[in-house]
Amino acid sequence: MPRFVSNAALPAAAFAMLFSGFAATSASAQQSAIRRDDGAVTAGAAPSVTYADLASLADAAETVLRVQVRKASRLKPEQAPGVAPGMARVLIEARTQTVLTGPAMGETVRYLADVPLDARGKVPKLSKAVMLLFARTVPGRAGEISLVDAGAQLPWSGETEMRTRAILTEMLSPDAPPRIKGVREVLHVPGNLVGEGETQVFLQTQNNAPVSLSVVRRPGMGRTWGVSLSEIVDQAARPPARDTLTWYRLACSLPAQMPPGASLSGSAAHVRAAADDYAFVIAQLGECSRNRPAVER
Repeated sequence: MPRFVSNAALPAAAFAMLFSGFAATSASAQQSAIRRDDGAVTAGAAPSVTYADLASLADAAETVLRVQVRKASRLKPEQAPGVAPGMARVLIEARTQTVLTGPAMGETVRYLADVPLDARGKVPKLSKAVMLLFARTVPGRAGEISLVDAGAQLPWSGETEMRTRAILTEMLSPDAPPRIKGVREVLHVPGNLVGEGETQVFLQTQNNAPVSLSVVRRPGMGRTWGVSLSEIVDQAARPPARDTLTWYRLACSLPAQMPPGASLSGSAAHVRAAADDYAFVIAQLGECSRNRPAVER
C-alpha cells in the first residue's frame, strides 16, 4: 500500500506533475457539500450539477472513479498558485472504491483539489468523504492523478453516479456523436410553393465525421428539424432528446447566431431564411444550462 507523503516532504517536481493541467475555477463553482459515509456534511450546500456539467467533466477525463478520502493536507500558499478567495488547495490521499472508466487504479490514489473553507477559514473535515473524481493519470507516477479542473471532485451520490455512467456509456458507444467545432456551411433551398423550403446546416467536427441539421418548411405547417450523423441528409431526421449526448454536443457547442459568411444561399432572402431557420434550431435546443464552468480540453 503506498505511504502518504506530507506536503512538506513531497518534492517540488511531484507538485508540478500533479498540477499539470489543473486549472483553477471560480469559488462559486466549487462550493460543495461533502458527504461522509456516516451522513455528516462538512461544507455548504452545493448547486446541483446539470447534464452539461457532468458531460463536460466526463468529456475531459481519462478516468472517472469513486473514492473515499483517507487524508487531506493543506498546501502552503507558495505551493498553491491561483487559488480563489475562500478556497484552499489540498493534497488528498483516497481509497479507490470503483473505476467507472479508464485504466485500472491501485488501492490508493493521490490528487490535488480546491475546497471551500468553512466559516472559521479552516479546511473542512474531509476524512471518510466519498467523492466522484474526473481526472487524468500522471505519466510516470503510479497512484497519482490530476483532476481535470480544480473542482472536479463531486460529492458522491447514487444519482450522480448513475447519471455519469449513462453519459459515459453514450460517449463510449461506437456511434457516439462527435465533438462539434463549429458551423461549416449553411444552404437554403426554396420549394416550389410559397412558404416551402429546406435549410441544411453542415457542421465542422473534431474528427471530421459528418453531422448535419435540416430544417423543413411546409405551407400551412410548423417547421420541423432534425440531426443526421451520416453523409446522408435525411428529411426524416428527428431532433435529439434533451439531456442526451447529441443534444449536449449541439446545444453547448453551436454559436448562438449563424456565423457571417456561412450561408451559401444566393439571394439576400435566402440568406435571411437560412439565418432564421438556424435561429429556430438554437431556440429548439434550448439553453446549455451549467452550474459550474465548462472544462477546457
